[in-house]
Amino acid sequence: MAKLSELKTLLAQARRSVPASPKAKVSPTPRPAPRLRVADEVDLQVTFSDVKPLRAGNRATIARERPATIPSKRLADEADALAASKYGVERSPLAWEPGQEHEAEQTFLRKGLSSDVLVRLRRGHWSVQAELDLHRLNRDEARDALTEFLNEARNAGLRCVRVVHGKGLSSPNREPVLKGKVRRWLSQRDEVLAYCEAPRHAGGSGAVLVLVKARSPG
Repeated sequence: MAKLSELKTLLAQARRSVPASPKAKVSPTPRPAPRLRVADEVDLQVTFSDVKPLRAGNRATIARERPATIPSKRLADEADALAASKYGVERSPLAWEPGQEHEAEQTFLRKGLSSDVLVRLRRGHWSVQAELDLHRLNRDEARDALTEFLNEARNAGLRCVRVVHGKGLSSPNREPVLKGKVRRWLSQRDEVLAYCEAPRHAGGSGAVLVLVKARSPG
């Protein structure tokens, strides 16, 4: 029969041999998300009570400003005008000589320029900036006046001018004296790029619109 001391020893050994059970991990309880108090909700409703969604028609459309553009045709015309100095004047086989009379030509275009230049001149693309009236002048006076007028127009940077030579209604035999001569003189001037008869309201066959070559910069 085992002694009491031996039993205590055996019991202690048995306790040591039994593995200790692991402690269960306790996961923290998630905290509930904070909720607005009733007072806060009331404050928000009061604050945004007068806010209304914008209607489609009330929304402003903000357009980006685009840089001003120059029509390509106008740029082409100006380029033609600047390049015209590289070409000689288109001489007419009927160029006026003292003592000779010729039928007046209705249009003139410097060699090397686009026909669009003449079309635009007829349609008033360039506004008339100055006018010369040659009524009651003889041939020499008219030629001197025209020369001075064109020089001043070129120096002033004018592009389009009108020259009134008359229809010859008050001339002997009702024939235009200066009409043919003035148009020949114009075709021989280096600063003249083109001319055409003026529209009826601006003189008709008694005047011409003249396109003057742009002044060189500087």
